[in-house]
Amino acid sequence: MQFGIFDHIDARGEPLAPFYEDRMTFIRAVEAAGFYCYHMAEHHQTPLGMTPSPNVFMAAMARETSTIRMGPLIYMLPLYHPLRLIDEICMVDHLSNGRLDIGIGRGISPYEVAYYGVEPDATRDMSEEYMDILLKGLTSKSLSHDGKYHQFTDVPMELEPLQKPYPPLWYGAGNEHGARFSAQNGMNVVTLGATERVAGLVSLYADMWEEAKDEPRRKNGPVTDPLVGVSRHMFIAETDAEAERLARPAYAYWYNSLVKLWLVNNATPITGMIIADYDEACEKGVCVVGTAATVLDKLSSQLDQLAAVNYLVCQLAWGCLTHEQEMHSLNLFTTEVMPALAAR
Repeated sequence: MQFGIFDHIDARGEPLAPFYEDRMTFIRAVEAAGFYCYHMAEHHQTPLGMTPSPNVFMAAMARETSTIRMGPLIYMLPLYHPLRLIDEICMVDHLSNGRLDIGIGRGISPYEVAYYGVEPDATRDMSEEYMDILLKGLTSKSLSHDGKYHQFTDVPMELEPLQKPYPPLWYGAGNEHGARFSAQNGMNVVTLGATERVAGLVSLYADMWEEAKDEPRRKNGPVTDPLVGVSRHMFIAETDAEAERLARPAYAYWYNSLVKLWLVNNATPITGMIIADYDEACEKGVCVVGTAATVLDKLSSQLDQLAAVNYLVCQLAWGCLTHEQEMHSLNLFTTEVMPALAAR
């Protein structure tokens, strides 16, 4: 069992400069505790994401850390020009001394891509074509491509990634298509949602990983032993009552940030596996709250049901939790929960 962090870096109503400093303090503590990777979201025009440019944030993070891996989960591919993204991936991979992981996808919100003039219904096709361009550009000295959205002829690739053939790929799988796509393309995978639902998806992914063993990207890519992850909101305090007192409003605060763009557009939120109600989220294992002993018991029970999962992705900073509360929760997790789970 390995451990990662997922962070929306969602707003909590304070100035950005100290907010970013707090996150760097949090990240340094995560690195010191031995977490494998810090995964960050990409969102635009919403309080859900205060780091709409993952590459800018990771460039800063690369200078603050030395061992922890880093990567977006995900780059919203339809919002990038592929040539620019190839260059920036190469830069961050070198700035971090080969610690970059690449999460790719199309994004959850139709409003975020629409603000950029992208047709939401086209994002799946765009993302798959852009991924093809991305991998061609990262593995060759000259890029040619004749597609629906981009055409390139003999574009010189002056930058190349430090990691060969390219940094490890990640995918956020929310359904059967995602599980199959990520396995066939040789990607690590992270999912979320009710424990029962997660069990089916990670089992499908494991089967597909074996079935796709001769697929070129699966066979020749950098991921040989995939990390199969489940993401969970977590908060730990000295008592169960105190943990719930703080986590309940924080979850509502975070969820309101998540659905804000749907609500301002008078639409019904479409959030897939994300559960709106705090009590239901706790009941279904999406949100894990309590003392260290309570959280350890709940996570152990979940992992007993998720045989294919070997990567626990912890969301420990979220909503209106203060920096001090997040740091205390992180400390309790790393000292009292993480060692026991690592020994599984």
